[in-house]
Amino acid sequence: MAALLNHTDQSFLKWSKEGMYWTPTPRGPKCLICPNECVIQEGRSGRCRNRINYQGKIYSVAYGNPCAVHIDPIEKKPLNHFLPGSKAFSIGTAGCNLACKNCQNWTISQVSPMETRNYDLMPDQLVGQALAARCKSIAYTYTEPVSYYEYTFDSARLARQEGIKNVLVTAGYINDEPLRNWCKYIDAARVDLKSFSNDIYKKLSAGALQPVLNTLKTFAELGVWLEIINLVVPGWTDNPDLIQRMCGWLAENGLAGYPLHFDRFHPDYKLSQLPPTPVETLTKAREIALTSGIQYVYIGNVPGLDAQNTICPRCRETLIERRGFTVVRNNLAKGTCKKCGEKIPGVWE
Repeated sequence: MAALLNHTDQSFLKWSKEGMYWTPTPRGPKCLICPNECVIQEGRSGRCRNRINYQGKIYSVAYGNPCAVHIDPIEKKPLNHFLPGSKAFSIGTAGCNLACKNCQNWTISQVSPMETRNYDLMPDQLVGQALAARCKSIAYTYTEPVSYYEYTFDSARLARQEGIKNVLVTAGYINDEPLRNWCKYIDAARVDLKSFSNDIYKKLSAGALQPVLNTLKTFAELGVWLEIINLVVPGWTDNPDLIQRMCGWLAENGLAGYPLHFDRFHPDYKLSQLPPTPVETLTKAREIALTSGIQYVYIGNVPGLDAQNTICPRCRETLIERRGFTVVRNNLAKGTCKKCGEKIPGVWE
């Protein structure tokens, strides 16, 4: 594992790279990575805290300096139809282009890379360590890879050359051109679809719904394996009508074959006063999704439920049995049900 670096005595330029998507304006350079499209004044940062204006150009100061580096089971992302039982070399830098009230990683997502203790891990070193650890994938996770786009892009390109797959754990709040360029090197994405209400998106996460819907369709269009998370937050995203509308939209837009995960909310950050999501609410959400035609629906953050297992939609055989983040039984044969031969969508080898 890379040695820790306390960069307070280092020049930030060592950990920076000029942004790939920006344009000059009379008021300063405008970042074009995400829908925030921040116009950044000299010496200041955008809303994500890791894109700054330095001498009239936008630089990412989250390049080669992750604050979180771990080896995780791929099920922890969670991805249930992507190389089950494999390990992902997982990294994240400080900063995020959203500001979710319920963020579990707010101590690193809502600060700048210049405020955290970081690892020295440039893209070539990252790929080398993933190879040495025999990880099948690198996951860009913990915060928001959109905000450390250049680091993710360069690392993913090198990883692809070495036969390592690339996984995004993202809220999908990104503009179309950088997304399509990203997808050249991305194998799988787990996307947080935080609500099916634009008003709730704005109040809960300081974002908007439509760009995320566009991202989902683009991932599917470009052949990136996709799994969708909906965190069910009491009083915010647990409305059955909204869940019904969300599931109907997914089915109508050709996304019914991709896994949908309903995750249990646990009190944290600015929503610590709320209770955890009742299991009955999650079960009801799952029923709505299945009735809407979503084929693979999971419940997360609730240990011991059968709704963590992968079930054949034709014969109802249990194909992959899980206990937490561990696969305890896998009855798939080259992506098909051993019992009835049904082809199960996913990336299995």
